[in-house]
Amino acid sequence: MAKRFGGKYSPGDGAQPDAVDPRKVKAAGSPARLLYLPAIVLVFFSLGSGPVTFVTALAGAAVLTLAAWMLQEGLKAEAEYNARKVARRPAVPRKMIASVLTGIGAAIAAYTGDSGVVGSVLYGIAASGLHVAAFGIDPMADKRMEGVDTFQQDRVARVVDEAEAHLDVMKSQIERLSDRRLNERAQDFQTIARRMIRTVEEDPRDLTGARKFLGVYLMGARDATIKFVDLYTRNKDADARASYEALLDDLQQNFAARTEKMLLDDRSDMDIEINVLRDRLQREGVSLNTKGSD
Repeated sequence: MAKRFGGKYSPGDGAQPDAVDPRKVKAAGSPARLLYLPAIVLVFFSLGSGPVTFVTALAGAAVLTLAAWMLQEGLKAEAEYNARKVARRPAVPRKMIASVLTGIGAAIAAYTGDSGVVGSVLYGIAASGLHVAAFGIDPMADKRMEGVDTFQQDRVARVVDEAEAHLDVMKSQIERLSDRRLNERAQDFQTIARRMIRTVEEDPRDLTGARKFLGVYLMGARDATIKFVDLYTRNKDADARASYEALLDDLQQNFAARTEKMLLDDRSDMDIEINVLRDRLQREGVSLNTKGSD
């Protein structure tokens, strides 16, 4: 059997790559929650200051709230970027935008007091500087692996982004049901799928074997999830639930098996597994005919 690309997650090490944990990514934005408080305090202390001051305070509070939200999203994007082996820099520099908005909000807040125009601007500049010092700036460069050409890494980044988008849709759809068991079941599959994603990022040569799984079959899983949630929301059909859980079982087993085979660099049964997954998804009424699919 051919030996796999060496590294931390090679078979000889007996380890598998860790998947990006959505809970850790979400938790990364927690520090920004404290920055919602200044907006509340600003409005509270402006209640008896007359209509002009109060409206100005509302505008400042709105800017500070937007800044806190942008920071929260920026911290989560940065956490996901740091957790990946191959990643594109965030398309929108949320943390830097948050720093600018914080400065503007602070300047408006200062202007509602006795700071004057010059003093308010100075307060705003100071607030922006402190924000950058506390939270830093967004990642400014794509993360790449040494020894792998740029074209291949760009292909991996596109497939990974598409796969993560499908998983995000699945997660949001299942959460609509507020069913703890189904949430946990879907999360189990998503963890396995993300393990395949991390495997591809560790060695982009695995992309050929994983592309249909991370593209066509995750898209099929996404569409099946949307159909199931719409149906189950209307009539709580037990048969539909059982069928969906069976689909998740099939998907999880096949994704796990394919990931293990990629780690061992054994592709002999790939076509058989792909056909099994294709038949299973088509039995669920999910069309897999997409433009440009292999």
